Amino acid sequence: MKALLPFVFTAFIAGCSTSPDVADTSRQLSGDEIPALGNVEYHTSELASELLSRIRVDRTSRIAVATFVPVTTLKSNLTEQNPLMLLGHQLEQGLITELSRRGWIAQDYKLTPDILLSGDSERVFSRSIEELAGSQPAEYFLSGTIVRQEAGAIVNARLVHVQSRDVIAAATKFFPAGLFWQEEQVTSRNGLLYRKTQ
Repeated sequence: MKALLPFVFTAFIAGCSTSPDVADTSRQLSGDEIPALGNVEYHTSELASELLSRIRVDRTSRIAVATFVPVTTLKSNLTEQNPLMLLGHQLEQGLITELSRRGWIAQDYKLTPDILLSGDSERVFSRSIEELAGSQPAEYFLSGTIVRQEAGAIVNARLVHVQSRDVIAAATKFFPAGLFWQEEQVTSRNGLLYRKTQ
């Protein structure tokens, strides 16, 4: 009986390792397998892959990522009510994550020198120039523009050398409107409400 115990234990362990309950995390999902809602991370990763795939930039270079803005105004408008109104900010935050994941140095110029305490929170980020620390100059800027369409938006990203203003890399990707909200039944355009019919 004692001689059989190592064999039974080994067979048990082998059976567990091939159990169908164990998730295979190595397989990458394709775009067709990922539902649109909430998967802005997948689209951002694809945009980063296209943008960074062919550049030859020193990995010690500092890259500052700025908000992506509408191509018509070149500035954000948070009062505009549509499913893509926060896409420019999410692209900025998502591309900082993608740079870090891939071994690049993303400079966070919104970082304060101290933790700022308030009545309901503690924070280290600010948009107030008076609260910000002096940052090291970045060698590259990463940002881009957004062109809205009925079913989503075309995002144009570019990596620019700060001193020469040369575009080192560029990429374009379509982001569907359903990334943030399901299709809305009531929308606002030019201050008027429109109800969609089935």
